Amino acid sequence: MPEWFGIVEAREEYILDSVGKDFFCAIEKDKVVGFLYLKQTGKDTVELAVMGVLKEYHRKGIGRALFEYAKESIKESGYSFIQVKTVKMGMYEDYDRTNQFYISLGFKEFEVLNLLWDENNPCQIYVMAI
Repeated sequence: MPEWFGIVEAREEYILDSVGKDFFCAIEKDKVVGFLYLKQTGKDTVELAVMGVLKEYHRKGIGRALFEYAKESIKESGYSFIQVKTVKMGMYEDYDRTNQFYISLGFKEFEVLNLLWDENNPCQIYVMAI
C-alpha cells in the first residue's frame, strides 16, 4: 500500500514492529485489500498500531469489519482500552478522513502531542473503552 506507506524507512519499521503481534487481514479473491495490527502499550491497553485499506476498497466496510474483528480479539484478551494515533485533524485532507473514520468507530479524542513526530505532524491520540 505505497499510497499510505510511501516512506520506505517507516514502512520497514512497521513491518519489523508487526512481527509477533496480533495481525489481521482482509482478503478478497486471494488479494489482500486491508490489514491492521495491534500492540500492547500497557497492562490494560492495546494500540491499533497500523491500519491500511487499498484506496479502491475504501467506503466498502472493510476497515470497519477489520476493526470490529480485532476489537473482539481485544475483548477476549482482557484489555480495557484501545488507542490509536494519527495526524491531528486539519493538517491534511487524507488524515482528516482517517480521523473521521476513527471517530465513526467510536474513538474519543484523548490528547494531541505536538512534537511526538514533528511540528508538521501533530499526533492526535484517540481512545476507546472496551
